[in-house]
Amino acid sequence: MSSETTQQSSSLHFLDYWRVIRSRKEIVLAVAILVVITGTVYTLLLPNIYESSVRIRVSEDSPEINPFAQQTYYSSYNPYFLRDQFEIIQSKPIFTSVINRLNLQEGWGESGEKVAREVALKILANSISVIQQRDTSLIMIVVRRDDPDESARIANEIAEVYRDSRLEIASKQIRDALNKMKEELTEQADRVLVAEATVQAVRVKYGIATPGGEGSADYFELQIQQLQADRTAAQQVRVDKEVALSVLEKIKPEDLVDSAAGITQDPNVISLVQQLQDIKVQLSSIGANFGPNHPEVKRLKNQQGQVEKTLTEQLIALRKRLKTEFDVASSRFVELEKLLDDAKKETIELQGQQYQEFRQALADLDNERFIYNQLNARLRQEMITMDVPRHPVEIIDAAEPNRRPVSPNLFMNVLLSIFVGLGAGVGLAYFIEYLDTSVKTAEDIERILGLPVLGLIPQKVRPLIEEGPDSEHAESYRVLRTNLAFSEGGAHHGAFCVLSGGAGEGKSTTCFNLAFVCAQQGEKVLLIDADLRRPVQHTILGVSNRFGLTNVLLRDVPVEEAIKATSVPNLHFLPSGRLPRTSLGVLDPKRIRELIGSLKTKYDVVLIDTPPLVGISDSAIIAKEADGAVIVVQYRKYPREMLNKARQTIESLGVKVVGAVLNNINVMRDDYYYYYHSYYSDYYRSSQSEMSEGNDL
Repeated sequence: MSSETTQQSSSLHFLDYWRVIRSRKEIVLAVAILVVITGTVYTLLLPNIYESSVRIRVSEDSPEINPFAQQTYYSSYNPYFLRDQFEIIQSKPIFTSVINRLNLQEGWGESGEKVAREVALKILANSISVIQQRDTSLIMIVVRRDDPDESARIANEIAEVYRDSRLEIASKQIRDALNKMKEELTEQADRVLVAEATVQAVRVKYGIATPGGEGSADYFELQIQQLQADRTAAQQVRVDKEVALSVLEKIKPEDLVDSAAGITQDPNVISLVQQLQDIKVQLSSIGANFGPNHPEVKRLKNQQGQVEKTLTEQLIALRKRLKTEFDVASSRFVELEKLLDDAKKETIELQGQQYQEFRQALADLDNERFIYNQLNARLRQEMITMDVPRHPVEIIDAAEPNRRPVSPNLFMNVLLSIFVGLGAGVGLAYFIEYLDTSVKTAEDIERILGLPVLGLIPQKVRPLIEEGPDSEHAESYRVLRTNLAFSEGGAHHGAFCVLSGGAGEGKSTTCFNLAFVCAQQGEKVLLIDADLRRPVQHTILGVSNRFGLTNVLLRDVPVEEAIKATSVPNLHFLPSGRLPRTSLGVLDPKRIRELIGSLKTKYDVVLIDTPPLVGISDSAIIAKEADGAVIVVQYRKYPREMLNKARQTIESLGVKVVGAVLNNINVMRDDYYYYYHSYYSDYYRSSQSEMSEGNDL
């Protein structure tokens, strides 16, 4: 249920918005047409603009081939590089170079006069747009001018100036860096010379001799190294002799012959051991065939004894010789150890006093020479790299003159003018509607007055006596009569007063047509014109206004003589009469009450036309004595404040108001009233056609 209510409310809101547009359609159309005409004329007066574009590829500054760079499989990405290039392309130095190269100050001047540089810069900046092609390093420079050749020329020149500036900036940076490196290299060479002089001075000062030149090992270090080598060799010899001697000393004399082969590698000993083995082999071979007394066996045994004796003597002599050699090796080792300790002490003493300053000078010299060599190598590298070709900017597509203008676009401008005009018109309509506080809907009347709306009367309604009883507008008044009869507190018969808040709201016409409809329905009706200041009912009926209500109230004539018959059956009319100069006391409540009471007994319906409520007291006096009152409100005429004042007057006097009538509605502007009126108009026409067909039959 709530969703249905919400949808209904939303639809009502939309209809309210549409009602505003429809009611102000003249303003909307007028503003739209004015904007479209203005936009069209302005577009036709604009000069043709031609567009040319050049596309370039931009990369960071680096040589095509770097002979000293190591091979890498990735490159660093700078997310701000292309943004920076956008700004550089549109920078003042680039534009100034383009203006100077193309002589645009004179070309854009008039009568041979040059335009100011700032003006030329502004014109050029307004003619250029820079666009990056997405996900690429391509940049498009677009130039729009009124001359196609000039636009292409400027676009190409901007690309060339930008390319030249990139190359010039890179070359200048490299040249400045090389000059600075050359200065540093010269200074570093001087530092090397100073370091060399310092080393030489320290060497001369302390009398330091360094074989092999500067930086080589000094004499004492070489001496220590040689002594250490000799000591190590002597120690090795001593150890070898000691081992061999200890082995010989542990072997018993009787075991020397058997162990001779494993003790020494002396050739004589080895030869004797070999002879001894041969003899033993021969004895073993002969002893198997001959006895021990055989001459050959005895000879071999004697020979064996001699060889063993000789071998024993050789081994004993070897042991003595090893003893002597061991003693000599030990003495040599001790002497070398002493010499090495003395050399170390002397070297340490000398290093502590003299060599510390010399070594520091040598270290400083090596450091300065290393820096010099590095600077010299880098300088030569950069000089070679500078000569390698560079292409940080490459022109992919050069600009060409485009003979088809891109601006003004008449179709787009007219279409845009239509949308802008409609938007401005709708906005102005809503603004005027916001400022308009008049009564626009029946809901406004019900909300302000708290009364039901008995009738909705369309615009341009004339008295039914002129339109005829079969007028389509008569149905609106029949509805009003029906609603009046069945309204709360209403009745089929009685005296009713027709009121309005202000003048000109259609109160008199409404009163007459209501009387006309009631009379047409067979009721005996009396129409009283109580608007003594501006009476109009007598002009509608075409009768004299010489005698009437004023004469009856002044008791000049009886009411029967003042009432006049009309051409409308069942309709009688009491004119207002002429208002005397001294009108004070004419509208006496007592006399009004008596008059209305007597007239109700003679007529079914008495309708009284009264002056406006606001500003005039006559209508309040008359309305208070009637059975009921109907207030007429004109559509979009007076502000709601006027209706509030009328309501306050009615409430203060205690007038019984049975309902209201919304008059003079522009049914062609308001959809709700349009459909309402169309329904009755169609119904009326169909009824008329049916009646005419029945009469023909």
